[in-house]
Amino acid sequence: MAGATVEDHRKKERVTLPQEIRSGETTTRRAGRAGQAPARRRRQGPPGEPRNLAYLYILPAVVVFALFIGMPLVRTATFSLYEWNGLGASTWVGLDNFQQVFTDPQLRGALTHALVLIIFYSAIPVTLGLLIAATMMRARRMRGLAVFRVLIFLPQVIPMVVVGIAWRQIYQPDGPLNDLLRAVGLDGFARPWLGDYTWALPSVGLVGTWVGTGLCFVLFLAGMAKIPRELYEAARLDGSGPLREFFAITLPAVRGEFAVALTLTIIAALKTFDLVYVMTSGGPGRETTVPSFEVYQRAFQFGQVGSAAALALVLTATIFVVTVLVNRIGAGDDDTTPNPRRRLSRRAAARQEAR
Repeated sequence: MAGATVEDHRKKERVTLPQEIRSGETTTRRAGRAGQAPARRRRQGPPGEPRNLAYLYILPAVVVFALFIGMPLVRTATFSLYEWNGLGASTWVGLDNFQQVFTDPQLRGALTHALVLIIFYSAIPVTLGLLIAATMMRARRMRGLAVFRVLIFLPQVIPMVVVGIAWRQIYQPDGPLNDLLRAVGLDGFARPWLGDYTWALPSVGLVGTWVGTGLCFVLFLAGMAKIPRELYEAARLDGSGPLREFFAITLPAVRGEFAVALTLTIIAALKTFDLVYVMTSGGPGRETTVPSFEVYQRAFQFGQVGSAAALALVLTATIFVVTVLVNRIGAGDDDTTPNPRRRLSRRAAARQEAR
């Protein structure tokens, strides 16, 4: 009897132990599910909130984009495949309008002028803005710097039409510029700047330089203000001069601002219209004709809507490609982006090993 009782007790242990283990596993799984439940609820949002509420938030922006950018772009692409004067019947021509963009000497000349303006709108302003900002960061205690910042940025807040009218008066044969040249004995340099076949395009480009330098200056100044001052102090203790500090610390640190400045100024050069329209109307001859002005003339003056649409699409694609390339140049992670701290630490370590 006692042996049977012991045997029954052992059987109960064999049966109950797995059940306890299984119940423990079930409890653990339930606890795990309970622990995961709040996270799942956080991903799904509060109870009663629509699941696709985020799409409703961005819906107005999508509608505005589709109505005012998407649909006009599709219509422009459709017009580029036809020969149409804007009023009568249209004729299907396929890709002939795009072929004309690259074979017509007038259109190629307009694209060439836009590339020349990139020098005045982008290369020179970016260089000047970078140098002026670096100089001001080294002389931050000088008086009058706040006034200088306002004055150099002021052209950005003036409408471009007003800027064009003002500079057109400055460039007049009897305008202030020629009067100044004659006053200092440089009569031979006085000329009708906007009527000269050689100087008309550079004259327009210099106005773009005057406008864009302030924007680049502000961008670079904001970027340089974020650089820790101890980097410059460490560089000076290491024996670095102003040029070494500029190329080892300042320039790598403003890589992002450099990309933004290049993107904005190159786009401004490629799509410029108002300055050319106000100052020269594409003249003298066709010496200042640019793609945007060519699109305007062909669409609204010459009745060549298909050709104008094709040129507009080529210009849009060019701006898009330039923007992507510049952003790729300016982008970079922690391993590829030049790091001033890393450069200084490596140089200091190398000198320490040499000692």
